[in-house]
Amino acid sequence: MKIAEVREMSIADLQDRIAQEQAHLEEMKLNHAVSPLEDTSSFKKVRKDIARMKEVLAKKEKENA
Repeated sequence: MKIAEVREMSIADLQDRIAQEQAHLEEMKLNHAVSPLEDTSSFKKVRKDIARMKEVLAKKEKENA
């Protein structure tokens, strides 16, 4: 997910999306433990997406406070 897309999202949307991505990451980890994934770089991509969203969320919450 691009940073421009993340910046356009509302606070509620960001919170929901972060929760979804974290659940997706946990699911990927479990699936990888059972049978190895072909593209293990997807873990890194999902973690970076979560970090981007958390960063933007923190900035937006700070601005609104």
